[in-house]
Amino acid sequence: MRKAGGVKVKRRNILLLVTALVVVIVVIVWKSCGDNEPTDEELLADAKKTAIKHCGSCHEPPDASLLDSATWDKYILPAMGAKLGMRPFMDQYVAGPRATLSLADWTKIVVYYRYASPKKLKIPKPDAVLDSAIFSVKRPAIVDTKSGEAMTTMVKFNPVDQHFYTGDAGNKLYRWNSDLTATLIKKFHSPITDVVFYQSATEPNSAVITCIGILPPNDALKGSLTLINLDKKSNDTVLMADSLPRPVKSAAADFNKDGLMDYVSCGFGHDRGGLFLLQQQANHIFKRKIIRAIPGPEVVYTGDFNGDGWPDIACLFAQADEGIWLFLNDKQGGFTTQNIMHFPSVYGSSSFQLVDINHDGKLDIVYTCGDNNDYSPIFKPYHGVYIFTNQGNWKFKQTYFYHINGCSKAIAADFDKDGDFDLAVMAFFPDYKYHPTEGFTYHEQVSPGKFKVHEVPINLLGRWISMDAGDIDGDGDTDIVLGNFSVGAQGLMNQKDYKPNWDMYEPIIVLQNKTIRK
Repeated sequence: MRKAGGVKVKRRNILLLVTALVVVIVVIVWKSCGDNEPTDEELLADAKKTAIKHCGSCHEPPDASLLDSATWDKYILPAMGAKLGMRPFMDQYVAGPRATLSLADWTKIVVYYRYASPKKLKIPKPDAVLDSAIFSVKRPAIVDTKSGEAMTTMVKFNPVDQHFYTGDAGNKLYRWNSDLTATLIKKFHSPITDVVFYQSATEPNSAVITCIGILPPNDALKGSLTLINLDKKSNDTVLMADSLPRPVKSAAADFNKDGLMDYVSCGFGHDRGGLFLLQQQANHIFKRKIIRAIPGPEVVYTGDFNGDGWPDIACLFAQADEGIWLFLNDKQGGFTTQNIMHFPSVYGSSSFQLVDINHDGKLDIVYTCGDNNDYSPIFKPYHGVYIFTNQGNWKFKQTYFYHINGCSKAIAADFDKDGDFDLAVMAFFPDYKYHPTEGFTYHEQVSPGKFKVHEVPINLLGRWISMDAGDIDGDGDTDIVLGNFSVGAQGLMNQKDYKPNWDMYEPIIVLQNKTIRK
């Protein structure tokens, strides 16, 4: 025991000596630029350049001001250092055998984020009215309280049959009627995260089901896309693709114009993942191609974005290298890549929508960030909903921002039927302890680019992880359905001392639009 302890103490002394030497070397390097000792401002400026150089090689380099110093020090720097081969040791770091940069440069990065960051972030105060706006709440006719807590993973309105569908962590797909009674359609092999509905002459009401595989972050290749005919009582399915890395969203288009529908799927993964093209062959087998081999694709759309008559792809990536990319069809079976927006890696991008907000003929971006279940689970002043207005040639200007803690999705639609777009916005990580009503907000556009924000008090009815909009009751206006993922444990709460007080069993609620039509 003594011998082992002596060896451990000796090793610790050696590591301390190495760390001290590195600090001395860094100071010498800084001083070598001149005879005068650099000021603190000069040291931080040099450290910032080093941080931008190395961090910017993988993603948009975050400014130190985006997080408080304690969060950088305790959570972000150790996680970042591990990816670069740096090991934390007694409030310092040592370079491992696979280090990808010098210890001197890493020390500069640590200095920048430790000492250029604020002690505390300033969170904006809410500016909203507390009311139900144009909505009334409708709840399920029957709620199963015996099968466990509600863990809805997907809600989607089907324009073909005018019903909405839900998926849950129990791998089940349900169809809901307007009176909010559910019918089980089929149980799949894993939780459902998305549905693409479609109809054709031979398949009047079918869907492609995206199954994630395993819900918590992982790199297991367990995800799949499956075709199902929703009208057949047998509900026969056809497996289109399997072994996908945690797919979360999919979209359809005939990319090569051969008359057969193809699909693009977001393999979010964890440390590995990518955006995949599933191209249908003449024998109806799907050939898989990788479009971008980067983890984190989260939301995807298809459309002719450059006006050449061929379908393209727009995708939000939300893991480290956060941003929105266009993949323009090269008409030869591939795509050219164009980044149109970049966000710092600490933003927690959560959704985007392409919509012509100002009716000028150009697609604008409604964007949310607020994923707060990673290395920095603190409230952030830049979390919320944004509008970026298209200035032409896919260049954007921010024209709206409203702060919402843990913001997770926004839908733009003319909810009040006055001719302009409003926003329905939900948050999965709001301030449950002091401001729970920010979990769902309705942003009523009262004049061009100006919004009145309503906090709709539905926080006791569930914890909203999914949302879709459609005319659910068939009265001519747009309603909203919210999916309840009620579980508050397993690392899904930032406020560790808060005990969930929302409904744990209702899988969904509907916000029925009460707009009076003139």
